Amino acid sequence: MTGGGAQGYQVVGEVSDLGVRWSGSAKRTDTHTLTYDLRMLADRAQSDVVGGGATFKFDLKTFGDVMGKPTLLPDNTGWQWGQAGGAQVTMRFSPALPAIFFERDNPAEVRAYFFDKTIEAGEQRYTVTLSWSGDVQWQAPPGERLNGPPASTWPKDTIDARTTPHNLLGGSLKNEGFASLRANASPAARYWGTNVTAYALFKTPREVVQQQAKRMAQLGYNLVRLHHHDSPWVNPNIFGDRKTVTDTGSLDAEALDKLDWWIKCLKDEGIAVWLDLHVGRPFFPDDGIYGFDELANGKGQGRLKGFNYVNITMQQAMRRFNEQYVSHRNAYTGVAYKDEPAIVAMLITNENDVTHHFGNSMLPNKKVPLHNKLYMNAARTFAQTTGLPEKQTWISWKPGPGKLFLNDLEHRFDVDMIAQLRELGVKQPLATTNTWGNNPLFSLPALTTGDLIDAHAYGAANQLEKDPAWSANLGHWLAAAQVVGMPLTVSEWNAEPFPSYDRHTLPLMIAAMASHQGWRALMHYAYSQQSPRDQGSPSNWHSYNDPSLLPMLSAAALMYRRGDVREATTTYVYDPGAEAFFGQATSAGNSPALRTAAEQGKLLIAMPATPQLPWLKRREPPAGAIIIKDPTRSLLPEGAQEATSDTGELTHNWAKGTYTINTARTQAAMGWIGVSTVALPALRLDLQTRNAAVALQSLDDAVLGNSKDLMISIGTRSQPQPNSRKAPFIVEPLTGHIEVKAPAGLKLYRNGPFNQWIEHPVGYQSGRYQIELDGSLPIQWLALRQGKPG
Repeated sequence: MTGGGAQGYQVVGEVSDLGVRWSGSAKRTDTHTLTYDLRMLADRAQSDVVGGGATFKFDLKTFGDVMGKPTLLPDNTGWQWGQAGGAQVTMRFSPALPAIFFERDNPAEVRAYFFDKTIEAGEQRYTVTLSWSGDVQWQAPPGERLNGPPASTWPKDTIDARTTPHNLLGGSLKNEGFASLRANASPAARYWGTNVTAYALFKTPREVVQQQAKRMAQLGYNLVRLHHHDSPWVNPNIFGDRKTVTDTGSLDAEALDKLDWWIKCLKDEGIAVWLDLHVGRPFFPDDGIYGFDELANGKGQGRLKGFNYVNITMQQAMRRFNEQYVSHRNAYTGVAYKDEPAIVAMLITNENDVTHHFGNSMLPNKKVPLHNKLYMNAARTFAQTTGLPEKQTWISWKPGPGKLFLNDLEHRFDVDMIAQLRELGVKQPLATTNTWGNNPLFSLPALTTGDLIDAHAYGAANQLEKDPAWSANLGHWLAAAQVVGMPLTVSEWNAEPFPSYDRHTLPLMIAAMASHQGWRALMHYAYSQQSPRDQGSPSNWHSYNDPSLLPMLSAAALMYRRGDVREATTTYVYDPGAEAFFGQATSAGNSPALRTAAEQGKLLIAMPATPQLPWLKRREPPAGAIIIKDPTRSLLPEGAQEATSDTGELTHNWAKGTYTINTARTQAAMGWIGVSTVALPALRLDLQTRNAAVALQSLDDAVLGNSKDLMISIGTRSQPQPNSRKAPFIVEPLTGHIEVKAPAGLKLYRNGPFNQWIEHPVGYQSGRYQIELDGSLPIQWLALRQGKPG
């Protein structure tokens, strides 16, 4: 589909195998109607044709309670979804279609066929009318809303991937040392982090590691997670060269040396380290793993995830790895990993739960008979011990008794791993695995076996436009992982697919939510998955060269670590009792109560007292907390279009797709902030760039309005160079007018080539600096201060 706006849209396509081409146009004929004129052209007549139309999918999981199920209009003329007198969507076809039906009686999928069994040569024409009423809103495609696709005239990014603009964050971030992540630690840790992964760990030259550690500290990071050290697609990895390795029983000395150097360089810059023990480790025939043949992938490697919870030989292999890894003495610090104060947390196994994901891998139909036998025996024993029905306890895919068993299975493994690590002398807090991939809340109990609850969440474009009454953004998924009385860490968050046009909107939103919710550590995924070079290649898995993310990540680091956003004063606790907790697949994805609570106050999840799980610790909700029993009830007024946090500092308007932050030392706006005016006490924006993120921050101890040392961070669209997918990126320059309230006598500087500060024209009127940006330069940072930064 191309075009847009008043001129409408043009549609073209073809199915070459059927010899069918189509073209047409679509145009809004009124405020509630979109009309398509379609022309179908068949090159030849055919019979016995299967298919030949369009599929419409309806999100009944999210909208079914309000909209009901779709219905088909009479005589193959279309479909309708919604309630009479309320929100309703109708699609009509004229003339009537040869066939329209629910696919395999699935009420969430309608198939509309322009051809059914036969195709006649020649042309057919259809008029398709899409109309809506009630609360249904039309939203133009992103390309139209953004005022067109990326332009060839956009300037190339000038960020130097080796450095940052000198004195970027000033002296506003102090080295606080390596604070503890444990519950009730004082002072409470506040870690803003990232991931260094895979090839970056093992192929980055020593001088570049040192250089990048300095750069990360300058960008505001004080935590780095070392990840994908053992994954089979990384060569070399912790076991050495995969072309010669025949088992995973020993660690490669050269690989350990590379990790030692990373840890040493990060520690020298005051950056803490998060250490994963298992991420993607495979097994080889020589590892002596029970049932290896049924787990082999055809490449001589066996799977681990899920099976480790029942397979003792896997557990023994993991313990041997743990002993070698945590007892290894760093060649450059002289300190073993288990004793290293700069290593502030360890993760036992990454994204490896049986409560929602990998329990299904051991079912009778999965062709793993040896592991199925182990699994069924464990389920039978748990049922006999607890009095649960055996025929339901092994069922992994449904809420109910199976979820109690799977939590217990995961817990038993975690207890053994933790006991071994403590016996080895590991002092750091431990996370068992993560809540990730849309885990329901019934996956949380096993995670409480560790010292931390760790969460992962990935969003897509338009996260700010998610109405919490209807759907979840990635922040809601993270908020629904915070358990009463336990610290929450986030070792992965990001948006995909790449390049998400509005990825610049996420760092400040996530950092603001983290401060408001009281989360302890956040790690963006990732800083680099390749050896960082001058420009490198664009990727979703490294931000070190991304001009959309870097300025906003550094602004978020400053805001979060400094505590600019206050923690919530209101606490909501979801506490439904054991029967509902394990008997329903409640999650941020289907719970308006959880999502709307997180928009306003702090959200906590209470673990229920559960006789079948005597190890599950019940911590009572804080005094004065608002208890949530019904997850389906929104806590906002019906039809609300925005929410403001209980502190008054954060406002999320999903109808406009905007998010604003208003604190003493950080004021920011992000999302669809162009065209209309954004007015905050010390920051006013009148932008022509439709979607952007702009943050004003004080770099001294003064509040905004009085500060004489200010940073303006700017995030806009960027993408790899057209037709090459290479860096440097092309960047949409910010265009418009910025006003900043500050004392007279300051000068304005912008970042230029090689991260040099260049003086930029600025006016001053009525106590406010007047900044004009004409769109000719890809500016990521502006500094207002008495003299040149540095």
